[in-house]
Amino acid sequence: MKAKKVIQYSVIVLIAVIGIVAFKFFGPATTAPADKYFYIKTGSNYNQVSSALKEQHIISSSLFFDWLSSWLNYSNAVKPGRYEIPEGMSIFNLVRMLRNGKQSPVRLVINKIRTKEDIAGFIGKKFECDSTSVINFFNSNDSLKKYNLDSNTVVTAIIPNTYIYHWNTSFPKLFSRIYYEHNKFWNDKRKTEAAALNLTPVQVYTLASIVEEETVQESDKPLIASVYLNRMRKGMKLGADPTVKFALRNFALKRIYEKYLLYDSPYNTYKYAGLPPGPICTPSVKTIDACLQPAQTKYLYFVASADRPGYHDFAETYEEHLKLAKKYQEKLDSLNIH
Repeated sequence: MKAKKVIQYSVIVLIAVIGIVAFKFFGPATTAPADKYFYIKTGSNYNQVSSALKEQHIISSSLFFDWLSSWLNYSNAVKPGRYEIPEGMSIFNLVRMLRNGKQSPVRLVINKIRTKEDIAGFIGKKFECDSTSVINFFNSNDSLKKYNLDSNTVVTAIIPNTYIYHWNTSFPKLFSRIYYEHNKFWNDKRKTEAAALNLTPVQVYTLASIVEEETVQESDKPLIASVYLNRMRKGMKLGADPTVKFALRNFALKRIYEKYLLYDSPYNTYKYAGLPPGPICTPSVKTIDACLQPAQTKYLYFVASADRPGYHDFAETYEEHLKLAKKYQEKLDSLNIH
């Protein structure tokens, strides 16, 4: 009788232990990281992963994690990446996710960005590759040669869009994907439209970057594009204020005085004829298309409108332009904007 009770007691204990172990393996066991994600850097080993999970308080103890990792052979199969860990995830599901390398992809949303340095910083905050490696790539003509780009034109490869990548993607691979999308964007139709303007895709993109900085009004973009194209056909300097701001790296300027126009930079289109060596921002697809399909005008001048905030007034003659410009300057003076 006593032996029977001992067996019964042992079975109960065994069931309880199995239940506890099962709960530890399959029950809720994780605390979500502050930003939802756990990052494993390239080259990390198992001990670093296990320690980091505990140090970041994602798991309270590494005991069961280590046991299960050994059983599922994760300790020999660490994969770098960005992993989303929800609150209450089981140890089993955590180990399985990490072992299978089921990363949470990064959405890289590119809108208007002005400089290579800004782009590098933006990407460096989202991916394992740091901003230094990105800017070094941008400035390496050897790296860019196979794309028929250089350190001035490299930004023309970036078509504002949403790109999906793994966090640990190296920047050369990331750029190759961006360039693939660039080639898809420049389809036969757009290439034909560019050729009709006697421009290359790089030149269209550079022109569009200036137009992008001139206005946010979609209706003004084809008109502004027509002004710059008309000036180019006549051999006039573009005289674009945004290129001066870019040359000075001072994007807060409200008024462009003569002293700024004298600044010596190939990006200063008041000083040097033609388009600048490269774009001054990443223009939107709508702006690029507005430059590919400009309005048919004889306009050679434009100025911010004194009567329609956010819009521009256009002129064919310099005399007409001076009247519009004076009106706008008087508006600025009345608002005490310098």
